[in-house]
Amino acid sequence: MLKFVVGVALATVATSCGPQTQPGGPPVTPTSSFVQHWAMPNLVGSGLQDAQDAIQKLTDNKIFFTSSHDAGGRGRHQVLDRDWKVCNQNIAAGTQIQAGVKIDFGVVKLSERCP
Repeated sequence: MLKFVVGVALATVATSCGPQTQPGGPPVTPTSSFVQHWAMPNLVGSGLQDAQDAIQKLTDNKIFFTSSHDAGGRGRHQVLDRDWKVCNQNIAAGTQIQAGVKIDFGVVKLSERCP
């Protein structure tokens, strides 16, 4: 009995993985890779922490990490993200992004003007 059940299961898997046909059309091979895209928001003027949170929320944490750099050219590190604001972003608003993309924000302290 066990051989029969295993044989039926293997036959089912083998037939469900092969090419499928659409009525009147060519064979269609199913794909298992689905790439999700999102439109990059305009985050210029946002606080750095808010910008990071917005990307995580938009992508349901598929893009969790974003980087940032001192747009003032002083090489300062963004230790407290809430103390910085976004002056520019390396990906233009409206551009399609997907998991694995590197998002980088140019930032200055809240009390400073963007260069």
